[in-house]
Amino acid sequence: MQPATQYAKSGDVHIAYQVFGNGPINLVMVPGFVSNVENYWDQPDFARFLNRLASYARVVTFDKRGTGGSDRVPELPGLDVRMDDLRAVMDANGMEQAALLGISEGAPLSAIFAATYPDRCRALVLYGSFSRFSYWFPTDEALAAFFVYVDNAWGTGGSVQRFAPSHADDAAFQRWWARNERLGANPTAVKALMQMNSQIEIGGILPAVRVPTLVIHRSEDQVVNVAGGRDVAARIPGARLLELPGSDHIFYLGDNAEEIADAIEEFLTGSRGAVAIDRVLATVMFTDIVGSTEKAAELGDRRWRHLLDDHHAIIRRVLTQFRGREVKTTGDGFFATFDGPARGVRCACAIAQEIRPLGIEIRAGLHTGECEMMGDDVGGIAVHIGARVAALAAASEVLVSGTVKDLVAGSGLRFDPRGNRALKGIPGEWQIFAAGG
Repeated sequence: MQPATQYAKSGDVHIAYQVFGNGPINLVMVPGFVSNVENYWDQPDFARFLNRLASYARVVTFDKRGTGGSDRVPELPGLDVRMDDLRAVMDANGMEQAALLGISEGAPLSAIFAATYPDRCRALVLYGSFSRFSYWFPTDEALAAFFVYVDNAWGTGGSVQRFAPSHADDAAFQRWWARNERLGANPTAVKALMQMNSQIEIGGILPAVRVPTLVIHRSEDQVVNVAGGRDVAARIPGARLLELPGSDHIFYLGDNAEEIADAIEEFLTGSRGAVAIDRVLATVMFTDIVGSTEKAAELGDRRWRHLLDDHHAIIRRVLTQFRGREVKTTGDGFFATFDGPARGVRCACAIAQEIRPLGIEIRAGLHTGECEMMGDDVGGIAVHIGARVAALAAASEVLVSGTVKDLVAGSGLRFDPRGNRALKGIPGEWQIFAAGG
Protein backbone atom coordinates (compact mmCIF):
# COMPACT_ATOMS: atom_id res chain seq x y z
CA MET A 1 0.00 0.00 0.00
CA GLN A 2 1.39 3.41 -0.97
CA PRO A 3 2.11 5.62 2.05
CA ALA A 4 0.65 9.11 2.30
CA THR A 5 2.82 12.04 1.25
CA GLN A 6 3.44 14.53 4.05
CA TYR A 7 5.38 17.79 4.37
CA ALA A 8 8.18 18.90 6.66
CA LYS A 9 9.17 22.56 7.04
CA SER A 10 12.78 23.44 6.27
CA GLY A 11 12.86 27.14 7.01
CA ASP A 12 10.04 28.51 4.85
CA VAL A 13 10.16 25.63 2.37
CA HIS A 14 7.84 22.60 2.42
CA ILE A 15 9.66 19.31 1.79
CA ALA A 16 7.52 16.42 0.53
CA TYR A 17 8.29 13.07 2.14
CA GLN A 18 6.89 9.61 2.79
CA VAL A 19 7.52 7.32 5.75
CA PHE A 20 6.90 3.56 5.70
CA GLY A 21 7.99 0.36 7.44
CA ASN A 22 8.33 -0.28 11.16
CA GLY A 23 11.66 -2.07 11.50
CA PRO A 24 14.17 -1.34 14.28
CA ILE A 25 16.49 0.74 12.05
CA ASN A 26 15.82 4.32 10.97
CA LEU A 27 16.76 4.73 7.30
CA VAL A 28 16.61 7.83 5.09
CA MET A 29 16.79 7.27 1.34
CA VAL A 30 18.26 10.37 -0.32
CA PRO A 31 17.21 10.35 -3.99
CA GLY A 32 19.08 11.24 -7.15
CA PHE A 33 18.87 14.55 -8.97
CA VAL A 34 15.09 14.52 -9.64
CA SER A 35 12.40 12.50 -7.91
CA ASN A 36 8.73 12.39 -7.02
CA VAL A 37 7.74 10.20 -4.08
CA GLU A 38 4.18 9.93 -5.43
CA ASN A 39 5.46 8.13 -8.52
CA TYR A 40 7.71 5.52 -6.89
CA TRP A 41 5.08 2.94 -6.08
CA ASP A 42 3.68 2.67 -9.61
CA GLN A 43 6.84 0.92 -10.82
CA PRO A 44 6.79 -2.72 -9.63
CA ASP A 45 10.57 -3.18 -9.33
CA PHE A 46 10.95 0.05 -7.38
CA ALA A 47 8.01 -0.82 -5.12
CA ARG A 48 9.55 -4.25 -4.46
CA PHE A 49 12.84 -2.62 -3.46
CA LEU A 50 11.10 -0.15 -1.13
CA ASN A 51 9.10 -2.93 0.52
CA ARG A 52 12.35 -4.82 1.05
CA LEU A 53 13.76 -1.81 2.92
CA ALA A 54 10.54 -1.55 4.94
CA SER A 55 10.88 -5.18 6.07
CA TYR A 56 13.76 -4.27 8.40
CA ALA A 57 13.70 -0.47 8.71
CA ARG A 58 11.52 2.54 9.28
CA VAL A 59 12.17 4.37 6.01
CA VAL A 60 11.83 8.03 5.09
CA THR A 61 12.35 9.29 1.55
CA PHE A 62 11.79 12.80 0.27
CA ASP A 63 11.90 15.15 -2.70
CA LYS A 64 14.62 17.76 -2.45
CA ARG A 65 13.49 21.38 -2.65
CA GLY A 66 12.72 22.46 -6.20
CA THR A 67 11.84 18.91 -7.28
CA GLY A 68 8.90 16.51 -7.08
CA GLY A 69 6.24 17.43 -4.55
CA SER A 70 8.44 19.87 -2.62
CA ASP A 71 8.16 23.63 -2.94
CA ARG A 72 9.62 25.28 -6.01
CA VAL A 73 12.26 27.84 -5.08
CA PRO A 74 13.62 30.88 -6.98
CA GLU A 75 17.16 29.50 -6.93
CA LEU A 76 18.21 25.91 -6.35
CA PRO A 77 20.48 25.69 -3.31
CA GLY A 78 23.86 24.17 -2.63
CA LEU A 79 24.55 21.04 -0.64
CA ASP A 80 24.65 22.76 2.75
CA VAL A 81 21.06 24.04 2.41
CA ARG A 82 19.97 20.60 1.24
CA MET A 83 21.43 19.23 4.46
CA ASP A 84 18.82 21.35 6.24
CA ASP A 85 16.10 19.61 4.20
CA LEU A 86 17.45 16.18 5.13
CA ARG A 87 17.61 17.15 8.79
CA ALA A 88 14.07 18.57 8.60
CA VAL A 89 12.53 15.28 7.45
CA MET A 90 14.47 13.41 10.14
CA ASP A 91 13.24 15.83 12.80
CA ALA A 92 9.66 15.62 11.53
CA ASN A 93 9.76 11.86 12.10
CA GLY A 94 11.56 11.89 15.44
CA MET A 95 14.73 10.35 14.01
CA GLU A 96 17.59 11.38 16.26
CA GLN A 97 19.83 9.01 14.30
CA ALA A 98 19.43 7.17 11.01
CA ALA A 99 21.33 5.27 8.37
CA LEU A 100 21.52 7.11 5.05
CA LEU A 101 21.10 5.54 1.62
CA GLY A 102 22.40 8.09 -0.88
CA ILE A 103 21.53 7.41 -4.51
CA SER A 104 23.61 8.99 -7.31
CA GLU A 105 23.52 12.78 -6.79
CA GLY A 106 22.08 12.08 -3.33
CA ALA A 107 25.37 10.42 -2.37
CA PRO A 108 27.48 13.62 -2.03
CA LEU A 109 24.73 15.17 0.10
CA SER A 110 24.58 12.06 2.30
CA ALA A 111 28.36 11.96 2.73
CA ILE A 112 28.58 15.62 3.75
CA PHE A 113 25.71 15.13 6.21
CA ALA A 114 27.47 12.11 7.72
CA ALA A 115 30.70 14.07 8.15
CA THR A 116 28.94 17.12 9.60
CA TYR A 117 26.51 15.27 11.90
CA PRO A 118 28.18 11.95 12.83
CA ASP A 119 25.92 11.71 15.88
CA ARG A 120 22.87 11.61 13.59
CA CYS A 121 24.21 9.12 11.03
CA ARG A 122 24.70 5.52 12.16
CA ALA A 123 25.82 4.16 8.77
CA LEU A 124 26.16 5.25 5.16
CA VAL A 125 25.34 3.42 1.92
CA LEU A 126 26.27 5.19 -1.31
CA TYR A 127 25.12 3.88 -4.68
CA GLY A 128 26.34 5.22 -8.04
CA SER A 129 28.28 7.89 -6.20
CA PHE A 130 30.89 10.48 -7.11
CA SER A 131 33.02 13.13 -5.44
CA ARG A 132 33.13 15.50 -8.41
CA PHE A 133 30.81 16.21 -11.32
CA SER A 134 33.28 15.08 -14.00
CA TYR A 135 32.57 11.45 -13.10
CA TRP A 136 29.00 12.15 -14.27
CA PHE A 137 29.64 14.46 -17.22
CA PRO A 138 33.35 14.34 -18.07
CA THR A 139 33.28 17.24 -20.55
CA ASP A 140 31.36 20.44 -21.20
CA GLU A 141 30.27 18.92 -24.50
CA ALA A 142 28.67 15.95 -22.72
CA LEU A 143 26.71 18.28 -20.46
CA ALA A 144 25.67 20.42 -23.44
CA ALA A 145 24.37 17.31 -25.20
CA PHE A 146 22.27 16.47 -22.14
CA PHE A 147 20.86 20.00 -22.15
CA VAL A 148 19.82 19.49 -25.79
CA TYR A 149 17.87 16.44 -24.63
CA VAL A 150 16.30 18.43 -21.79
CA ASP A 151 15.26 21.25 -24.15
CA ASN A 152 13.84 18.98 -26.83
CA ALA A 153 12.78 15.69 -25.26
CA TRP A 154 12.53 15.95 -21.47
CA GLY A 155 9.43 14.07 -20.35
CA THR A 156 9.58 11.49 -23.16
CA GLY A 157 11.63 8.98 -21.17
CA GLY A 158 14.37 8.97 -23.79
CA SER A 159 17.07 9.14 -21.11
CA VAL A 160 16.25 5.54 -20.15
CA GLN A 161 18.84 4.55 -22.78
CA ARG A 162 21.55 5.76 -20.40
CA PHE A 163 19.93 5.28 -17.01
CA ALA A 164 18.64 1.75 -17.61
CA PRO A 165 20.02 0.13 -20.78
CA SER A 166 18.57 -3.23 -19.70
CA HIS A 167 15.07 -1.71 -20.04
CA ALA A 168 15.68 0.37 -23.17
CA ASP A 169 13.17 -1.76 -25.11
CA ASP A 170 10.63 -1.99 -22.29
CA ALA A 171 7.78 0.27 -23.43
CA ALA A 172 5.96 0.13 -20.08
CA PHE A 173 9.06 1.16 -18.16
CA GLN A 174 9.81 3.97 -20.60
CA ARG A 175 6.29 5.35 -20.11
CA TRP A 176 6.79 5.29 -16.34
CA TRP A 177 10.25 6.85 -16.68
CA ALA A 178 8.81 9.61 -18.89
CA ARG A 179 6.25 10.37 -16.20
CA ASN A 180 9.01 10.34 -13.60
CA GLU A 181 10.88 13.00 -15.58
CA ARG A 182 7.78 15.19 -15.88
CA LEU A 183 6.80 14.85 -12.23
CA GLY A 184 10.38 15.26 -11.00
CA ALA A 185 11.12 18.70 -12.44
CA ASN A 186 10.41 20.90 -15.44
CA PRO A 187 13.13 21.45 -18.07
CA THR A 188 14.19 24.85 -16.70
CA ALA A 189 14.58 23.44 -13.20
CA VAL A 190 16.52 20.43 -14.52
CA LYS A 191 19.04 22.68 -16.27
CA ALA A 192 19.42 24.92 -13.22
CA LEU A 193 19.89 21.87 -11.04
CA MET A 194 22.56 20.44 -13.31
CA GLN A 195 24.39 23.77 -13.40
CA MET A 196 24.47 23.68 -9.60
CA ASN A 197 25.55 20.03 -9.61
CA SER A 198 28.40 20.88 -11.97
CA GLN A 199 30.06 22.65 -9.04
CA ILE A 200 30.10 19.55 -6.80
CA GLU A 201 33.60 18.81 -5.52
CA ILE A 202 33.71 17.02 -2.17
CA GLY A 203 36.88 14.94 -2.49
CA GLY A 204 38.60 16.89 0.26
CA ILE A 205 35.67 16.35 2.63
CA LEU A 206 35.31 12.57 2.32
CA PRO A 207 38.20 11.68 4.70
CA ALA A 208 36.11 13.34 7.45
CA VAL A 209 33.38 10.68 7.12
CA ARG A 210 33.78 8.47 10.20
CA VAL A 211 30.71 6.24 10.06
CA PRO A 212 30.58 2.70 8.63
CA THR A 213 30.26 3.11 4.86
CA LEU A 214 29.34 0.80 1.99
CA VAL A 215 29.92 2.04 -1.57
CA ILE A 216 28.10 0.15 -4.34
CA HIS A 217 28.74 0.73 -8.04
CA ARG A 218 28.19 -1.16 -11.28
CA SER A 219 31.30 -1.57 -13.38
CA GLU A 220 29.73 -0.40 -16.67
CA ASP A 221 27.41 2.27 -15.23
CA GLN A 222 26.41 4.46 -18.19
CA VAL A 223 25.63 7.56 -16.11
CA VAL A 224 28.32 7.80 -13.41
CA ASN A 225 31.64 6.21 -14.28
CA VAL A 226 32.68 3.43 -11.90
CA ALA A 227 35.85 5.43 -11.21
CA GLY A 228 33.60 7.79 -9.25
CA GLY A 229 32.58 5.05 -6.83
CA ARG A 230 36.14 3.77 -6.53
CA ASP A 231 37.35 7.28 -5.72
CA VAL A 232 34.68 7.77 -3.04
CA ALA A 233 35.49 4.43 -1.40
CA ALA A 234 39.22 5.18 -1.44
CA ARG A 235 38.76 8.53 0.29
CA ILE A 236 36.40 7.46 3.12
CA PRO A 237 38.36 5.76 5.92
CA GLY A 238 37.40 2.10 6.23
CA ALA A 239 34.78 2.22 3.46
CA ARG A 240 33.92 -1.05 1.74
CA LEU A 241 33.53 -1.05 -2.06
CA LEU A 242 31.11 -3.50 -3.67
CA GLU A 243 31.65 -3.40 -7.43
CA LEU A 244 29.12 -5.40 -9.43
CA PRO A 245 28.76 -6.12 -13.15
CA GLY A 246 26.11 -4.28 -15.13
CA SER A 247 25.43 -1.04 -16.98
CA ASP A 248 22.21 0.16 -15.32
CA HIS A 249 22.51 3.24 -13.15
CA ILE A 250 19.06 2.59 -11.67
CA PHE A 251 19.68 0.46 -8.61
CA TYR A 252 16.41 -1.51 -8.50
CA LEU A 253 16.79 -2.80 -12.09
CA GLY A 254 19.19 -5.27 -13.67
CA ASP A 255 20.15 -8.89 -13.11
CA ASN A 256 21.82 -8.17 -9.77
CA ALA A 257 19.22 -5.82 -8.27
CA GLU A 258 18.48 -8.44 -5.60
CA GLU A 259 22.19 -8.70 -4.81
CA ILE A 260 22.26 -4.94 -4.24
CA ALA A 261 19.25 -5.18 -1.92
CA ASP A 262 20.88 -8.11 -0.08
CA ALA A 263 24.13 -6.18 0.41
CA ILE A 264 22.33 -3.13 1.79
CA GLU A 265 20.30 -5.20 4.25
CA GLU A 266 23.30 -7.21 5.43
CA PHE A 267 25.39 -4.08 5.89
CA LEU A 268 22.72 -2.13 7.79
CA THR A 269 21.44 -4.88 10.02
CA GLY A 270 24.99 -5.78 11.00
CA SER A 271 26.07 -2.21 11.83
CA ARG A 272 24.49 -1.39 15.18
CA GLY A 273 27.49 0.02 17.03
CA ALA A 274 27.41 3.63 18.21
CA VAL A 275 29.80 6.05 16.52
CA ALA A 276 32.43 7.76 18.65
CA ILE A 277 31.91 11.47 18.09
CA ASP A 278 35.21 13.26 18.43
CA ARG A 279 35.80 14.45 14.86
CA VAL A 280 33.24 16.28 12.74
CA LEU A 281 33.11 18.29 9.54
CA ALA A 282 32.68 21.98 10.31
CA THR A 283 33.21 25.42 8.82
CA VAL A 284 35.52 27.55 10.95
CA MET A 285 35.46 31.35 10.93
CA PHE A 286 38.05 33.72 12.35
CA THR A 287 37.62 37.48 12.66
CA ASP A 288 39.69 40.26 14.17
CA ILE A 289 39.77 44.05 14.18
CA VAL A 290 42.08 45.66 11.63
CA GLY A 291 44.55 48.07 13.24
CA SER A 292 43.37 47.20 16.75
CA THR A 293 46.60 48.23 18.49
CA GLU A 294 46.56 51.70 16.95
CA LYS A 295 42.85 52.12 17.69
CA ALA A 296 43.28 51.09 21.32
CA ALA A 297 46.11 53.59 21.75
CA GLU A 298 43.97 56.31 20.16
CA LEU A 299 40.93 55.69 22.38
CA GLY A 300 42.50 54.80 25.69
CA ASP A 301 41.64 51.83 27.87
CA ARG A 302 38.12 52.81 28.96
CA ARG A 303 36.76 53.83 25.56
CA TRP A 304 38.50 50.86 23.92
CA ARG A 305 36.78 48.48 26.36
CA HIS A 306 33.39 50.02 25.57
CA LEU A 307 34.11 49.66 21.86
CA LEU A 308 35.05 46.00 22.33
CA ASP A 309 31.83 45.40 24.25
CA ASP A 310 29.81 46.81 21.33
CA HIS A 311 31.91 44.80 18.85
CA HIS A 312 31.36 41.57 20.79
CA ALA A 313 27.61 42.19 21.11
CA ILE A 314 27.20 42.69 17.36
CA ILE A 315 29.17 39.57 16.49
CA ARG A 316 27.27 37.42 19.00
CA ARG A 317 23.94 38.67 17.68
CA VAL A 318 24.90 37.91 14.08
CA LEU A 319 26.31 34.50 15.06
CA THR A 320 22.96 33.63 16.61
CA GLN A 321 21.16 34.79 13.46
CA PHE A 322 23.24 32.44 11.29
CA ARG A 323 23.35 29.52 13.75
CA GLY A 324 27.05 29.89 14.44
CA ARG A 325 28.71 28.58 17.60
CA GLU A 326 31.18 30.82 19.41
CA VAL A 327 34.22 28.77 20.37
CA LYS A 328 36.36 31.47 21.95
CA THR A 329 37.38 35.12 21.83
CA THR A 330 40.98 36.26 21.78
CA GLY A 331 41.12 39.94 22.66
CA ASP A 332 39.52 41.57 19.63
CA GLY A 333 39.14 38.32 17.66
CA PHE A 334 36.41 35.68 17.40
CA PHE A 335 36.64 32.00 16.55
CA ALA A 336 33.32 30.36 15.61
CA THR A 337 32.08 27.26 13.81
CA PHE A 338 29.11 26.54 11.55
CA ASP A 339 27.44 23.34 10.38
CA GLY A 340 27.00 24.79 6.88
CA PRO A 341 29.60 26.80 4.91
CA ALA A 342 27.11 29.14 3.20
CA ARG A 343 25.78 30.26 6.58
CA GLY A 344 29.34 30.88 7.72
CA VAL A 345 30.18 33.03 4.69
CA ARG A 346 26.97 35.05 4.98
CA CYS A 347 27.58 35.53 8.68
CA ALA A 348 31.10 36.85 8.09
CA CYS A 349 29.86 39.25 5.40
CA ALA A 350 27.09 40.50 7.70
CA ILE A 351 29.55 41.04 10.55
CA ALA A 352 31.90 43.02 8.31
CA GLN A 353 29.03 45.29 7.29
CA GLU A 354 27.46 45.76 10.73
CA ILE A 355 30.75 46.50 12.50
CA ARG A 356 31.69 49.45 10.28
CA PRO A 357 29.33 52.00 11.94
CA LEU A 358 31.46 51.56 15.09
CA GLY A 359 34.32 53.24 13.23
CA ILE A 360 36.35 50.04 12.92
CA GLU A 361 36.73 47.31 10.32
CA ILE A 362 37.23 43.59 10.71
CA ARG A 363 38.78 40.96 8.49
CA ALA A 364 37.53 37.38 8.32
CA GLY A 365 38.61 34.00 6.99
CA LEU A 366 36.77 30.70 6.61
CA HIS A 367 37.65 27.09 5.84
CA THR A 368 35.70 23.83 5.94
CA GLY A 369 37.36 20.64 7.10
CA GLU A 370 37.51 17.90 9.69
CA CYS A 371 37.75 19.29 13.22
CA GLU A 372 38.62 17.65 16.52
CA MET A 373 36.04 18.27 19.23
CA MET A 374 37.83 18.73 22.56
CA GLY A 375 35.12 19.52 25.08
CA ASP A 376 34.04 23.08 24.33
CA ASP A 377 37.16 23.69 22.25
CA VAL A 378 37.78 22.81 18.60
CA GLY A 379 41.13 21.84 17.10
CA GLY A 380 42.76 20.23 14.10
CA ILE A 381 44.47 21.31 10.90
CA ALA A 382 41.22 22.84 9.56
CA VAL A 383 41.32 25.37 12.40
CA HIS A 384 44.89 26.38 11.56
CA ILE A 385 43.96 26.77 7.88
CA GLY A 386 41.00 29.00 8.77
CA ALA A 387 43.21 31.22 10.92
CA ARG A 388 45.84 31.51 8.17
CA VAL A 389 43.18 32.43 5.59
CA ALA A 390 41.87 35.17 7.88
CA ALA A 391 45.37 36.59 8.28
CA LEU A 392 45.50 37.24 4.52
CA ALA A 393 42.33 39.36 4.48
CA ALA A 394 42.30 43.13 4.09
CA ALA A 395 40.00 45.52 5.96
CA SER A 396 36.30 44.54 5.62
CA GLU A 397 37.32 41.58 3.46
CA VAL A 398 36.02 38.02 3.87
CA LEU A 399 38.37 35.40 2.43
CA VAL A 400 37.56 31.71 2.03
CA SER A 401 39.48 28.63 0.99
CA GLY A 402 38.73 26.87 -2.28
CA THR A 403 37.07 24.11 -0.24
CA VAL A 404 34.42 26.53 1.03
CA LYS A 405 33.80 27.94 -2.45
CA ASP A 406 33.28 24.44 -3.89
CA LEU A 407 30.84 23.45 -1.15
CA VAL A 408 28.56 26.49 -1.52
CA ALA A 409 28.06 26.10 -5.28
CA GLY A 410 24.48 27.02 -6.13
CA SER A 411 24.02 29.15 -3.00
CA GLY A 412 24.01 32.47 -4.87
CA LEU A 413 27.19 33.62 -3.13
CA ARG A 414 29.73 35.39 -5.34
CA PHE A 415 33.50 35.00 -5.12
CA ASP A 416 36.48 36.75 -6.66
CA PRO A 417 39.71 34.77 -7.03
CA ARG A 418 42.69 35.92 -4.99
CA GLY A 419 45.13 33.39 -6.44
CA ASN A 420 47.06 30.51 -4.93
CA ARG A 421 48.66 31.41 -1.62
CA ALA A 422 51.05 29.74 0.77
CA LEU A 423 49.67 29.45 4.30
CA LYS A 424 52.23 29.61 7.08
CA GLY A 425 52.90 26.15 8.48
CA ILE A 426 50.48 24.45 6.04
CA PRO A 427 51.90 22.31 3.21
CA GLY A 428 51.28 23.28 -0.41
CA GLU A 429 49.49 26.24 -1.93
CA TRP A 430 45.81 27.02 -1.36
CA GLN A 431 43.25 28.64 -3.63
CA ILE A 432 41.87 31.74 -1.92
CA PHE A 433 38.70 33.63 -2.83
CA ALA A 434 37.06 36.83 -1.59
CA ALA A 435 33.36 36.55 -0.78
CA GLY A 436 31.01 39.09 -2.28
CA GLY A 437 27.94 38.19 -0.18
